[in-house]
Amino acid sequence: MFRLLGILFTLLLAIATAIVVWPQFFRLEQTYPFAQLVSARGLVLGGFLVVAVLALLLLLARPLRGFAASVLIVALIGAGATGIIGATRGFGSSSLPEKTDSSIRVMTWNTAGEAVPAAEIAQQILDQGADIVSLPETAQTVGESIAIMLREQGYPMWVHHVQFNPDVPDGPQSWQTTVLVSPELGDYSVIQSSEDGTSNTGSVPSAVLMPVDGEGPTIVAVHAVAPRLEEMEDWRSDLQWIADQCPQGDVILAGDFNATVDHMASLGVDGGDMGYCRDVASRTGNGLVGTWPNSLPALAGAPIDHVMVSPNWRPSGSLVFADAGGSDHRGLVVQLEPAG
Repeated sequence: MFRLLGILFTLLLAIATAIVVWPQFFRLEQTYPFAQLVSARGLVLGGFLVVAVLALLLLLARPLRGFAASVLIVALIGAGATGIIGATRGFGSSSLPEKTDSSIRVMTWNTAGEAVPAAEIAQQILDQGADIVSLPETAQTVGESIAIMLREQGYPMWVHHVQFNPDVPDGPQSWQTTVLVSPELGDYSVIQSSEDGTSNTGSVPSAVLMPVDGEGPTIVAVHAVAPRLEEMEDWRSDLQWIADQCPQGDVILAGDFNATVDHMASLGVDGGDMGYCRDVASRTGNGLVGTWPNSLPALAGAPIDHVMVSPNWRPSGSLVFADAGGSDHRGLVVQLEPAG
C-alpha cells in the first residue's frame, strides 16, 4: 500500500514539476496559479533544491530509500531544467558597452508614485545617458520637475504623459504614466487613442508616442495590470494589447509589463516575445534578474519590467539597477544599436 502511494506521489510530483518548469507546453502560462509560480524562477530553483536535500535525508531511512531516490531524481531534473533556462536568459550582467554615436539607451522604472524623489530619477537618467525614459506611476508634475533638473545640467528632454480619470482629484499615481524623450530623437506626440483611452491597457495607462515627422521608432510606455486572481482576465487582455502594439515596423516597448517572458509564449510572432518585439534583458544576460519586488534578492524576484524592440534594433547590453531608490521595482536600462 505504501509502495503504491509512493509511486503515485512521485508521478504527481513529476507532473507538477513539468508544469512549473515549462507551463507554456501545457498552455498554462497565463493561468492561475501557474502564472504566479513561473514568475520567479529563482525561487522555483531554490524550491527544487530544498526538495532534493530533503530527499537525500530520507535516503538514510532504509524503508524509504526507493521513494526518496525517485523524489530526488525528479527534484534534480526540475532544478537542472530551471537552471538551464536561467543560464540561457542570464543571471546578471552589471555593465553596459560604451555608447556610440548611433546607440540609444532606453530606461524604464516604475517609481511607485512619489516613492523615488525626482532628483534621484534625474540623476539616474544622467548617469545612464538615457534617451528614452518610461516612468509608470509617475505624475506629470514629477516628470516636469525631472526635465527642469536635466535641462539645468545641459541634458534636455521632452515630457509626455497619459492619465486615466484626470477629473478625479488626488487619484492614485498608478493612473499616470510619464515618458521623457531626448530632442535628439526628434519631436514626438502621444496619439489620441492613448490619451482618451479608446485604445489602451485597461486599468492602468500605457502611452503610445509617434514621431511627428514620421521618422523614428514608435515608442510605447507600457503599464499592464498585475495578475491578481480577480484581475487575470484583464491582465491577459493587457498583454494582448501590448503585443498588438508591435506589428512589423520600428517599435520600442518599455515599462512595467507585470509579466515575464514565460507569460508571453503565445504572443510572439516570427521569433518575437510580444508581437515582433524581442526582449532585450534576456538577450543580454539579465533575463533572470528580478525587477520586482525590491524586498527580495534580485535572483529571487520576478523580471516583469522590460524593454522590447522590433528587429530594427540590435540589443548590445542591459543593466538592472542595484538600488530601487524607495520603489518596489528596480529600474532597467538597455543599449540598442541600429540593426542595419
